[in-house]
Amino acid sequence: MARDDLDIVGQLPALRRYARVLTRDPEAADDLVQATFVRAQERRAGFREGADVRVWLMAILHNLFIDLRRSAQAREARDRAWADSRPGHVQSSGEMAARLAQLRSAFLSLSADQREALHLVAVEGMGAAEAAQVLGVPVGTVMSRVGRARAALRAFEDGAPVASPLRIVGGRDER
Repeated sequence: MARDDLDIVGQLPALRRYARVLTRDPEAADDLVQATFVRAQERRAGFREGADVRVWLMAILHNLFIDLRRSAQAREARDRAWADSRPGHVQSSGEMAARLAQLRSAFLSLSADQREALHLVAVEGMGAAEAAQVLGVPVGTVMSRVGRARAALRAFEDGAPVASPLRIVGGRDER
């Protein structure tokens, strides 16, 4: 049989069965068979005349499976090593969660202008000039808004209530 006449497609049922035995997953088995066909096409010139096509394809499939398994094991080892080098995530205690909720509330109670400016500068790490470009205001305005926002948050830290930009209408004091 000439290299151009290889009956690769005729070996599909046997390759699928073997791939399912190896992977134990029908979808992964189909992916492995497809990769086998691609590899066989790429290495068609390496097929020896007179050799059994099924044995050749099974060897390609087996070697691909081994390569994929080794690759997955190496990736898992890298992921474990990376995770071991990072400090673990610690669930916040109830006290910490309550504190974060208070800080979030204080931040959200700032005016929209102050929140935007503070977020761009403090969280996104932009300079005042960059934040001014994003907001479409002068640099001095950004610096002023950030300063007022930080002062409000410091006041919150010191125990003073953060002034709300909202005014309650229709309350008891409005008579």
